[in-house]
Amino acid sequence: MPSHNTNQTPIGIARLTGALYLIIIICAGFSEGFVRESLIIPGDAATTAANILASEDLYRLGFVSDLIAFICDLVVSVLLYVLLKPVNKTLALTVAALRLLAHPAIASINLLNHFMVLPLLGGADYLNVFDVGQLQAMALLLLDAHRIGYLIAGAFFGLHCFLLGFLLYRSDLFPRIFGILMTIAGIGYLLESFGNFLFPEYESILTWVVAIPAVLGEVTLCLWMLVKGLKTPKPTTV
Repeated sequence: MPSHNTNQTPIGIARLTGALYLIIIICAGFSEGFVRESLIIPGDAATTAANILASEDLYRLGFVSDLIAFICDLVVSVLLYVLLKPVNKTLALTVAALRLLAHPAIASINLLNHFMVLPLLGGADYLNVFDVGQLQAMALLLLDAHRIGYLIAGAFFGLHCFLLGFLLYRSDLFPRIFGILMTIAGIGYLLESFGNFLFPEYESILTWVVAIPAVLGEVTLCLWMLVKGLKTPKPTTV
C-alpha cells in the first residue's frame, strides 16, 4: 500500500531543522553575546575573575547553553544532509562533515577552556602552588584560548555555510535568495576567522563583517524553514 505521507516528510524534516536551528541561535547567542560579553573584560584578569565568581551560576548556564547548541548542531548537520543530498550527495556530505567538525567536535572540546576557569578560580588546591594573581592570569589565558578555539571552529563553519549556500541555490526546495545569503555569511565567517589571525587589530570591524550577513542568512533561513517548511514546487504543465 503506498504511503500518503511521502510529500509531508521533507516538510517535517525542514521544520524540525528550523526549530533546532532556532534553539542553536538562541543558546549560542545567549552564551556568547550575553554571558561572556558581560563577564569577560579583555586584558583585565582581576575584574574578569571577580565577575565570574560573583555570577558563577550565569557562567555555568552559559556553558550548558553552548553545549545544548552544539548537540542540536549535530542533528541539524544530519537533517540538512537528508534535505540536500538530492542536489549533490557528495557535496551535501562534505557540508555535513564541516558542520560536525565546526561545532559538535572543535567547539565542544573548546568548551573545556570555558569550564576549567571555574576550578582554577574557586579551587583551594591551586593556591598551594600559585597565588591569586597568577590564577586569575591563567583563567584569562584559558578564556582567550576559548576565543581562539571559536575562531578555529568558525573557519570550518564558514566553509560549511559557503558550500551550503551553493546547495540551497541549486535546490528546488528553497528560494534561491537563501543560497546567496548563506554564501555571503560563509564568506563573513571565513573573513572573521582568518582576519583575526592575520590582522588582530581589526577585530572589532571583523565582528561586524560576520554579524550582519550571519543574521541575514542564518536567522532568515531558520525562520523560513520553521514557518514555511519548504518551497512549494510549481505544478508542471503537460
